[in-house]
Amino acid sequence: MASSKPPSDTADRPAAASRAGADQRTFFDRFVESAYLRVSHTPFFMCCIVLVVVWFVSAPLWDDLKIWQTVIHTVVGVITLLLIALLENAGRRAEESAQEKLNVIAEALAALMESRAIEDPDLEEAHKRLSDAVGLEERH
Repeated sequence: MASSKPPSDTADRPAAASRAGADQRTFFDRFVESAYLRVSHTPFFMCCIVLVVVWFVSAPLWDDLKIWQTVIHTVVGVITLLLIALLENAGRRAEESAQEKLNVIAEALAALMESRAIEDPDLEEAHKRLSDAVGLEERH
């Protein structure tokens, strides 16, 4: 009876090998994930609304309305720049994660096709194309 445990050697499984070091996230990666989770929920949006309302009602406190406008533009500009950098990083990592999952599925399908190619010669060419395509995004 064959064991259902996956082999411990990842040399013949590129997707598994590339995942081996993925648990070593940096402080920045953890920060990005935390920030992404916070800004994608209602409390962050409500904080933004409060910031705009406070800015709006503070107009009478300013002598020069140009400075009043500059303050909000500067604050919003800085926050926007930082959020774009964080969200792009999170999006890139999510894309890499999705691609990794697709590669694992493709590797499994390629292995299945290889095992069935003996019975169906048409699968041999499909197996070769699929095997060549796994990891294609890294080569381009």
